Amino acid sequence: MMGLFSQAGSHFRAATTPKPRGSLEEDRAPSDTEADDTSILDENEGSIISSLISQLRVGMDLSRVTFPTFVLEPRSMLERITDFMSHPDLIFGAEHCNDPEERFVRVLQYYLAGWHIKPKGVKKPYVDILVLWVLATALNVLFSDTTLYLESSSDAVSHHPPISAFFYISPANRVSILGELRPKSRFLGNSVSTTMEGENRVTLLGVPDDGEYIITMPNMYARGILFGKMVLELGDTCTAKNDKNGMFADLEFKTKGFFSGTYNAIAGRIRHSNTEVGELSGRWSHTMEIKSAKTGQKRVLFDAVKDGPNMAPKWVPPEDEQEPNESRRLWQDLTTAIGHKDMEAATDAKSVVEDAQRERRKRLDESGGKHEPRFFEFKNGRWVIKLTVPSDPEEAKRVVKDWIFNTTPSSPPTMARVAP
Repeated sequence: MMGLFSQAGSHFRAATTPKPRGSLEEDRAPSDTEADDTSILDENEGSIISSLISQLRVGMDLSRVTFPTFVLEPRSMLERITDFMSHPDLIFGAEHCNDPEERFVRVLQYYLAGWHIKPKGVKKPYVDILVLWVLATALNVLFSDTTLYLESSSDAVSHHPPISAFFYISPANRVSILGELRPKSRFLGNSVSTTMEGENRVTLLGVPDDGEYIITMPNMYARGILFGKMVLELGDTCTAKNDKNGMFADLEFKTKGFFSGTYNAIAGRIRHSNTEVGELSGRWSHTMEIKSAKTGQKRVLFDAVKDGPNMAPKWVPPEDEQEPNESRRLWQDLTTAIGHKDMEAATDAKSVVEDAQRERRKRLDESGGKHEPRFFEFKNGRWVIKLTVPSDPEEAKRVVKDWIFNTTPSSPPTMARVAP
């Protein structure tokens, strides 16, 4: 899930002292971090970023700053959000746990397992314009000899400030996830921070009396944009709670100290009403454990090294069968150019999409109109779906499928697997 980071900076290099990459001690990644967690730019990229940074002020809001294409990850923020359903086996079947504490832990497992998925280096996904992105996932995961089917939809409900709403549902496995993400980035000098406002609202459909499990997000920091190596970190505290059962967890994503500590560390405590249930520790990029307050025994919540590669495959309609405003089709020229490392073509492709969006916004403003999200509406201070999901799993599957694809079960769209 790393890379929801809305805006990025880069490594600053003085033009008067060019140095070859990879040959000096200072070009090595910081100790105790993974090679994929850091970025080192060539001299041309460094000079472009240096010029850009010279125009920024400390505390400046970066939501309207246009960054060069070489800091982009070749997919959109809406698609990046789907990383959180890459390990659905961790939450499927949670309804069958009789203990509310165990159900709560299963929800935490789902949430924490999404963070290890990240691009190489410090990259940002495309900031979606007001477009639709749809994902239907046929999950090749077997439970009781049945193939699972998951559907999800995402909508960029606002571009400035950027807000993405998302909805996942697996009727057969009695799970739905609804939420929104509102990243706000600021330039802090040698780093850029992104406050990740928003929440995930998980519902175990087989246990309606539980209500919602609400989880917030940690913040993100790109360190070393003026000097040192760039490192992307998760930091600060987020919470998970289930009010109906009195369950609560505070989760601290720890940034590395200047002289001590480690990268990607996490710690937390789980409480049931006023009673402590367990203590969470580890590294979200490696192994996370929970220690029982009753027995003192530890168990693994998620092992990203061992189980991280076992991600459920994602399937989407081929781009030529997608709607013109679907994110993958809309950004396909930019994605292709980034894949070919053709930054000139990438810049041109990015400009074409953004210029068309500016023209569309201009026409909306002149006509007094406003963007109307396709799947979501804003009610009582939160984004919700424009659909009432039936309680019967088979009926829910049919209704949701028709709602997303505007098709009938007898003529589903052709699906193509998404490359991991």
